[in-house]
Amino acid sequence: MSALERLAATIEARKGADPGSSWTATLLSRGPEKCAEKFGEESIEAVIEAVRGDPERLRAEAADVLYHLLVMCAARGVTLAEIEAELSRREGESGHAEKARR
Repeated sequence: MSALERLAATIEARKGADPGSSWTATLLSRGPEKCAEKFGEESIEAVIEAVRGDPERLRAEAADVLYHLLVMCAARGVTLAEIEAELSRREGESGHAEKARR
């Protein structure tokens, strides 16, 4: 099991848990909109670190982005397995063609 799979499983296990028991449970209890807001904040922080050029800070922010992306998706019932299936479906397809199809 990969680190992302373990993280997704932990997030899933926190659904419905006491918000005082974990940050994940707190975020999920605040609803999908708050989860999306936090994802946006973390994404901006990652962009800032990418521009600044500090690989260590970018790694840390990228990890935060992945965590908050999975929390946001979990809040709307989208699983890591579904995201992986979508990525697999897109393999071998030109990014230009995929974008034009949307």
